[in-house]
Amino acid sequence: MRKERLIVPVLAVIAVLWVAAQLLSSVLFERSLRQALDDLAARGEWRVTRTESDQGWLTSQGRLVLSPLLGRPWRLELSYTARHGLLSTDVEGTLLPRLDTVLQQALGEVSAPSVPRWQGTYHTLSGHSELRLALAPFVIQQNGRELAVRGGRLRLEGVYGDWRLRALMDQLTITDGPAELRVGPSTLESRYTYTEDAYHFTQYDSLHIENVALSYPAFDVQIAPLDVSSRMMLDEQELRVKGELHIGEVRVPSEAPDTPLLQNGHMEMELSRINADAVRDTIRQLRQEAAWGDARLPLAGGTLTRLQPDLRQLLSDSPRLDVSTIAVDSPLLGIRLDADGALFFDNRQLDKLDITKLDEPEEQARWRERIDGDFTWHDAPTVAALWLGLPLGTQELAFDVVRGQWRVNGRPMPNLWP
Repeated sequence: MRKERLIVPVLAVIAVLWVAAQLLSSVLFERSLRQALDDLAARGEWRVTRTESDQGWLTSQGRLVLSPLLGRPWRLELSYTARHGLLSTDVEGTLLPRLDTVLQQALGEVSAPSVPRWQGTYHTLSGHSELRLALAPFVIQQNGRELAVRGGRLRLEGVYGDWRLRALMDQLTITDGPAELRVGPSTLESRYTYTEDAYHFTQYDSLHIENVALSYPAFDVQIAPLDVSSRMMLDEQELRVKGELHIGEVRVPSEAPDTPLLQNGHMEMELSRINADAVRDTIRQLRQEAAWGDARLPLAGGTLTRLQPDLRQLLSDSPRLDVSTIAVDSPLLGIRLDADGALFFDNRQLDKLDITKLDEPEEQARWRERIDGDFTWHDAPTVAALWLGLPLGTQELAFDVVRGQWRVNGRPMPNLWP
């Protein structure tokens, strides 16, 4: 009898613990989602809106809208349904791209077999999340022009402060009459680490494109492979962006089927000394400007004028562009380029610069006068010296930029174009 009397209390305790675990899983999922959306908005690049939210202790539902912060040419509508378990939450939903009226008219109709669906898992104890998306083939058509994507796959995973993305895209084809551009297959890998409110962050991106082919009736251009990588880091003092470009071969089969035009291309550069506090102030101001806008006018009038003090402050530490490597061979032309150098921006009297007038030639000239630097072409070929009007025995070309004006080996740069 005593054992039978214990059955009901034990079952009651188990039921209470199960309900509590379900409720805790729901609360932690909601907190993690809200935190992820806040972190995404803190970057200053995206506008994130939750249009629907229905939180339950067994299931939760909602709808999110993601669009660029500056303007709203397009938006992504994400719906989700979360089923909460004791140790994890399974999430699934749809992803629907929308274009504004102007862009929709310009691009034409988008046809796809079905609305893309995505799936994910949130682990309650560790806070680790995984999202997976399979993109079905789709086509965009307009007046004889066509963009066709064969499909793709995306995986996003991580925890608060550390996210990783891997996207695989099948071939993308753009057709415009007799011209055709084919890109891919492509692979994008990205990692984003950050502190609260993105006060400090580091983002690394790596894009590998297996093949790029441009076809015209008169000639073809083929590039294979193409690799682009970048690292962006915001710390206490500055924002630094480092990028690398690798090109395997560039061929023009219609002109030289057996000899590459370019091969073994490599470029490496870094932009530094972008004032960190000004970056954060600019992001905050942009978010405020976006909050004042509406669906048709996402940014209020006079935005650039109000942003001008922060944008000037970005240049207050005299930004610097270091080009540590420019290397490429041209078997077809018999030329090798091996160069390096740096450019600097003069940060004195920034109040004399007017960003709102950059479309005027006089203002553009004022900005160019702030640029100084130098580049060196090592072991330059004789033909390069001939192009520049230098003695044929010149083997090193020193390019100097003084107040925006180019000189080569101490001489004014000749006009190379008619």
